Parts: sequence; C-alpha cells; structure tokens
Amino acid sequence: ADAALVPHVTREVAGAVCTLWLNRGERYNPLSLAMIDALAAELDAIAGDDTVRVVVIGARGKGFSAGHDLKEMRAHRDIGWQRTMFARCNRMMQRLTELPQPVIARVHGIATAAGCQLVSMCDLAVAADTATFALPGLNTAVFCTTPAVGVGRNVSRKRTMEMLLTAAPIDAATALDWGLVNRVVPATGLDAAIGTLVASIVARSAPVVALGKRAFYAQIDRDLAGAYALAGETMACNLLADDAAEGIDAFIGKRAPQWPSARGGAR
Repeated sequence: ADAALVPHVTREVAGAVCTLWLNRGERYNPLSLAMIDALAAELDAIAGDDTVRVVVIGARGKGFSAGHDLKEMRAHRDIGWQRTMFARCNRMMQRLTELPQPVIARVHGIATAAGCQLVSMCDLAVAADTATFALPGLNTAVFCTTPAVGVGRNVSRKRTMEMLLTAAPIDAATALDWGLVNRVVPATGLDAAIGTLVASIVARSAPVVALGKRAFYAQIDRDLAGAYALAGETMACNLLADDAAEGIDAFIGKRAPQWPSARGGAR
C-alpha cells in the first residue's frame, strides 16, 4: 500500500479503553510532523469522549518509537520549520498530562529520544523485559533537550544526565529501577499487565480520576506552599462531590460503590 494512504495512528476501542497504535512500524514509528499531528488529533478527540476511561499508546512493528524523524529534520534547513515542529510536538506531549483520562504507554523494543520522551509523558508505562530506552542524541551531535524535559521529571537528575551524556541505552530492568516505567513483564504478558491496571482505574469514579490527575500535574512543580494550597483546595472540592459521598458511605457500609456519575448524575 502507498505509505501516504496508511494512517500514522490507528485507533482500537475495546469497552472503555482506547488504544492508539503508532503505525509506522517498518521505520520504528518516527515522530515525524505527520505522526505528531495524528497523535494530537486523536488525543483532542478522546479528551471530550466520556465513553473512554483509559488510553493506551502502543506501537506496531519491532519497536515503540525511535524518536524524531532525522531524515525529515535534515530536509528542513530553516529555523521556522524546526520551531514549528518542536512547538507542535511539545504541545502534543503536554496534552498527555492534560487529558482527563489516564494514559498508559505499552512499550516494546526501542523507545529512544522523543520515543523515550513519549513514554515519560504518559501517566503509567508497562514495558516488555526486552525493551530498551535511550537519549542518544549526542551520537548525532543533537542533544536530547526536549526529551530530557519528560525523562527528567521521571528519573533523577544524575541518571537523566547519564543517559544524555553517554547516549547509552538502558534495559527495561534499569528503566524500572530508575522510575521511568511502572512494570516490566515478558512481551507476551504486556496486554495482561496493562489490563490489570485498566481494571483498577475503570472501577473508580471517572470525574474524580480526572480531577486528581489534573491536580497532580498542577502541583508537582510548584513550591511546597503552593502545592499544598492547590492540593488542599482540590480535596475540599472533591469531598463535596456526589461520587465522594457515595464512595465514603460505601466504605463505611462495607459495600461496593455505585457511582452517581456513571448513572449520569452530578460530576
């Protein structure tokens, strides 16, 4: 098939889960401008879709993503194009944290440079035990500056700088130890491990999950006083929500909660 006619991202819906598949597997799913725009469009559509409770980002082919499309970047020798590409990529990456639904990265093979960044910007990440991660930009004299924004918010500064300065890959076990991923499982167990996380999330109140996710990212980079001020106000509002009343009553009554929001009640 003509590659131009094949979608860069495909969508697969199963119940309350929407999986977005990076669909340039023959090239290790480079984050070209077209791939970035396709992902952004899907995320924008999902943000307003109440039927989607969890988003999974996976990839076709032998690996997750090799990062930005170096051939495309070399073909554009003007600062305007480069600025536009990075602005759109940065916006897409931030959209992952702004989405009301939790986002889980499903990682196999390589996740390098902006591909590693994409993993770091998802709320959760499950990796195959054969996956590898790297910030290898210095190998081509292009420092992985934007990938370091996400990775440096998951991994300690010293370890992020080690990835940046050595350009050496780390294996899945190291990524788990360093905090880049939540789970490492055999490749055949990826979907089952993600399914366990999904089941836990879907059982909760959707509006409270959205509220909590938004508050977490809003407070995490503030100073201590500012973080507590925002978190305290969020919890005060949360406790007045119908779902919170039901959740507490169900806990006290030792019964399963029946979320008003799931019945179309107050959110």
